[in-house]
Amino acid sequence: MNEVLRQEKKYFISAEDALKFVSVFEKVMLQDEHNGSQGYMIRSLYFDTIDDRDYNDKIDGLELRRKIRLRIYDPKSNFAMLEMKQKQGESQKKRSLRLVREDAQKLILCQYDVLKKYNSPFATECYGFMHMHCYRPKTVVEYNRKAFIAKENKIRVTIDTNIRANESCFDIFSEHLPLYYVLDPFNAVLEVKFNGFLLSYIKTLVNIADKSNLSVSKYCLARSAGLKFSL
Repeated sequence: MNEVLRQEKKYFISAEDALKFVSVFEKVMLQDEHNGSQGYMIRSLYFDTIDDRDYNDKIDGLELRRKIRLRIYDPKSNFAMLEMKQKQGESQKKRSLRLVREDAQKLILCQYDVLKKYNSPFATECYGFMHMHCYRPKTVVEYNRKAFIAKENKIRVTIDTNIRANESCFDIFSEHLPLYYVLDPFNAVLEVKFNGFLLSYIKTLVNIADKSNLSVSKYCLARSAGLKFSL
């Protein structure tokens, strides 16, 4: 089980600004080893309670809230990451556990007993929590990410584009998953993640965006779009 505690700041930016940021960050930060010309793919399946508690907690701006998801980086992957993110004041705690593909597929079908085979307190916690609160798959979110790294304070800057979703098919391993845009394709999301404090030169670069820090959730973007389409 991996655990990360950090602060996160998110900003809506235009696709044009995204290209400018990529050009600048390439010069002053290390590129993530998985970056390609278009970045790399991230696909996540979000779980929520029957009454959408996690979604509503985010919309209502509660200080203590969480998200549970399965995440992959390639439909052909033989594993998926089970992750829980918890908002705690200014910080975000993320815990993750690697599941083999077959177990992840069972989790998608709400067969949470599969978590009992993992010798991990986090797996036990997820099993009990998802059972007790009747968690169910809610939406798949996919996007392209370019990531840049500064070793100081474990700073990570990411730019996410082509944010799309599906609320009718939860097979994250499908190579032909139909998706619809939940954010205008001419927009992107800039995220800055760090421990402690943000280095001044990176803060200066981010301020070029001339945007206010926003509480952006790709899960909520997807759910809100899906609810709008269903009306």
